Amino acid sequence: MNHPSLYKDQTVVVLGLARSGVSVAKLFNKLGANVTVNDMKERHLSPEADELDALGVSVICGSHPEGLITEQTALVVKNPGIPYTSPPVKRALELGIEVVTEVEVAYLLSPAPIIGITGSNGKTTTTTWIGELLEAAGINPIVAGNIGTPLCEAAQTAQPTDWIVAELSSFQLKGTCEFQPRIAMLLNVVETHLDYHGGMEDYVASKAKLFANQTAADTAILNADDPVCQELMKAGSISAKLLPFSTSQELTYGLSVMPPYPVDLTAPVDNSPRIIVYRDEQGVTHEVLPVNELGLPGRHNTANALAAIAACLVAGAGIEQLREPLRTFRGVEHRLEYVCERGGVKYFNNSKSTNGASTIIALHSFSRGVVLIAGGLDRGSDYMELLPHFRSRVKAVVALGETRHKIAHVAELAGLTKIKVVEPVEDAESTLTLAVREAAALAEPGDTVLLSPACASWDMFKSYEQRGSIFKQSAHNL
Repeated sequence: MNHPSLYKDQTVVVLGLARSGVSVAKLFNKLGANVTVNDMKERHLSPEADELDALGVSVICGSHPEGLITEQTALVVKNPGIPYTSPPVKRALELGIEVVTEVEVAYLLSPAPIIGITGSNGKTTTTTWIGELLEAAGINPIVAGNIGTPLCEAAQTAQPTDWIVAELSSFQLKGTCEFQPRIAMLLNVVETHLDYHGGMEDYVASKAKLFANQTAADTAILNADDPVCQELMKAGSISAKLLPFSTSQELTYGLSVMPPYPVDLTAPVDNSPRIIVYRDEQGVTHEVLPVNELGLPGRHNTANALAAIAACLVAGAGIEQLREPLRTFRGVEHRLEYVCERGGVKYFNNSKSTNGASTIIALHSFSRGVVLIAGGLDRGSDYMELLPHFRSRVKAVVALGETRHKIAHVAELAGLTKIKVVEPVEDAESTLTLAVREAAALAEPGDTVLLSPACASWDMFKSYEQRGSIFKQSAHNL
């Protein structure tokens, strides 16, 4: 797309009244474009509409009217969650009109370099951690994107000496053309969001757009343990300088754990002391800190730490500046969050777990004795990938939501005898509260009750945050 300033007196249509949509609409209005915002929500459910109206932005709520997109439309900026099958998006593409997300607009506007972080799991934790590490190193981060400030707001306030640290989804990246982050990071790729992308090919391609415009002056940080990342590195399609990280390989260059963890997640792990190391381009090994000193437990968080360290080193931080914030970081709400202890049983909230892979990762943060609460929106998965991990880590399963019978079936195949299927009661809050009580009844002192649903929340809740908050309140009220 053109630079945002070149749309003066042209028609720009913004689809979606979420925070990013409001930010984009205000930006183009300020730059002199003729802006129309359209949202399927009714007007009374869109409190932002009056504010935009007062600025002279046309706001249409409740439907996608005929004539919204015409040959005179210069640009469409859509909310990432709106599918490409939506009528106004389809119409724009038929007319050859560019359809982008806020990421593209913000990139063209920003004077600051961008660190773009994507992956199926771990994005929020890693993005937040990078922000804290850079700040501790005296480098000014602006944490934005899916968390924090909308990217367009960040771009307008950023200075050339700042770094925008952006969590990016596949939905956002799919709508980019020229986006070129100085540092691009892919943490992992697992099967998810296939209802939106239509298949893994489009999902992987959307993630890979993060690297599409990078040059040799940029850096691409990839997980050398992840099969999709491995293929991208082998394909030779990434022009940026590659900086890999691994928890299960001794790398000649990049961030590693020494000694490495077993490749197989289900394999027993010895108690050898492990150290995070960075091997530079000259082959010199720099010790960062022992794994057991990290502020967050679990092998997946070690991988997140490796990626975060890599980004900060490229951005100019020194290893000695990173050690203390690596030790003191306590994570993000709803991501393997410690809640409380009741009757010798610890309760952990991992409501952000919206796919099987993230639940597997969470299970391996504990030894045995896990009472798992799982289930939610049914997107067609059979959850069979959970079976060996149920056998090795799970003591009991409490299943709820649309996928409750699928989750219970996997638990049965794993040989578990303590399985509770929670049928819906009067409302979602009561159903989850009942599930917490059932889990508490199955747990014994020394056990862990873990909410890690392996499913999105929208069958019962407005968001994973609401689901996690109800779980926490229910645990505290036991």
